[in-house]
Amino acid sequence: MPAQWVALTTYASGFEADWAIARLAAAEIPALRDSNDSVGIFGPGFQGATARGVTVMVPDVVIDEARLLLLDADEVVDDLREVGDGQVDVDPANGTAPP
Repeated sequence: MPAQWVALTTYASGFEADWAIARLAAAEIPALRDSNDSVGIFGPGFQGATARGVTVMVPDVVIDEARLLLLDADEVVDDLREVGDGQVDVDPANGTAPP
């Protein structure tokens, strides 16, 4: 039986949904974006917040893996927020943070 596409999560903006889809794609998990809106007043390329949100869909056979991946990513973002202003000194010569 072929996989069914199911809703993974809904984001407030297209930018957030695209970020999640990029994370999933990096892990070779297929994903689709459902903008829950036709063109809207700002046009099809609008990436800001929408009243209905933007749903990310994945095949049902990878839903658990996709959830774990996005939960891990959300924890990293939360950890960075707890550090403070999120500023990290980076050595421009090699792109790494100092020890």
